[in-house]
Amino acid sequence: MNASAGGRRGPRRAWLALVLLACTVAATIALGRWQLHRAQEKRDLMAAVEAGRSRPPLALDAGANPAALVPWRPAVAHGRWLADRTILLDNRSAAGRPGFWVVTPLLLAGTPSRGTAVAVLRGWLPRAFPDAPQNAIPAPGGELDVRGELLDHVPRLFELPSWLGGRAAQLPSRLPDPSGIVPRVQNLDLGVYSGATGLALLPAVLQQTGEAADGLLRDWPPPPSNVDTHLGYAMQWFSFAAIAAIAFGVILVRRFRPTRP
Repeated sequence: MNASAGGRRGPRRAWLALVLLACTVAATIALGRWQLHRAQEKRDLMAAVEAGRSRPPLALDAGANPAALVPWRPAVAHGRWLADRTILLDNRSAAGRPGFWVVTPLLLAGTPSRGTAVAVLRGWLPRAFPDAPQNAIPAPGGELDVRGELLDHVPRLFELPSWLGGRAAQLPSRLPDPSGIVPRVQNLDLGVYSGATGLALLPAVLQQTGEAADGLLRDWPPPPSNVDTHLGYAMQWFSFAAIAAIAFGVILVRRFRPTRP
């Protein structure tokens, strides 16, 4: 009885091992291919950065051609800050310190007060402790030139409240906020920002560079270029797939090869 049961368990265990190894091979190959895809995305990004930065600087105005708003292209905008419509992007760190990215619309010269503007990613502001509402962000008055690089969107962070089914912090429906407190959000959609400010925003963000007398840090993180890291991970996953495939073959041969009489 025990020998019969053990004989039945042997093939079952072998089949179970084969199924698990086959799944392992399929999963590790898929993960390796995904890492290769990520590596290609980084190559494409590096090529886009190089192509954008090689273009001549663009002067932004209300009639800017959307096709000319190429990411990473140098650009200059002439206008005045609408400081009362500033917002803070939360959970941005610099040199290991927590803080905010400051976004302020720049009303382009020659447009009415509710005319065309560009959202400017101005720099990093440290978080004060104990944490308190931010009531004012330095912004030079009068018309000025703001230089930087174009981005097609404000860089985003993963939002845990949304993932957990909660509600992430949102902008007030209208800016400026009557409370006078600068709103905080984690991520910013230009369409939502345009609706809240009542401005016609260009479909691009100007990431400000250079020095300015506003006390903000502009040591922006470089675009990710870790292609070799993804290639290394891909090789690891493919190695795991090869090991699992070899084990699959060994079990298949040992268990199911014909026995000699």
